[in-house]
Amino acid sequence: MVTMNASEDFFEAFLGMGSNLDRPLEQLREAVRRVGAFAEVLEVSSVYRSEPVGFRDQPDFLNLVCRVRTALPPHEFLAALHRVEAEGGRVRSFRDAPRLIDVDLLAYGGVVADTPELMLPHPRMTRRAFVLVPLAEIAPEWRHPVLGRTARELLSDAGALERIERLGALPG
Repeated sequence: MVTMNASEDFFEAFLGMGSNLDRPLEQLREAVRRVGAFAEVLEVSSVYRSEPVGFRDQPDFLNLVCRVRTALPPHEFLAALHRVEAEGGRVRSFRDAPRLIDVDLLAYGGVVADTPELMLPHPRMTRRAFVLVPLAEIAPEWRHPVLGRTARELLSDAGALERIERLGALPG
């Protein structure tokens, strides 16, 4: 089931990006550039280093969150994000595996979706420091469409999360 307000022409969406292989900063910069080909990139958070979640025997990740504006419907937008991953060399081997680039659709306007292809907002975003910290940095008042809590409140209420460290702005 997908619910959305059909009267809107453009939607604000939030993307989580991460990389821990082959020059992660360059991978993130290139992914943001590729997203800019089909969405207006409004804001990019600082880059954060975070410890891996799940499969732990791998390098730390570099992560960021982008706020974008798009006219693409959610399923088409997600397909475009998957193309960004594929163009960046993403290979899906196993859950929480090391990766060249990961681009997650965290939220898309106020859309709530629970289908095999699309779950919005992202179901694990409230349990991940590498999402909540950069999201609260660029959109502290963004409100989760199901929980009704702001990004700042979600981060405050999250409790103990993985280690995360702010590195600074995405270069270049």
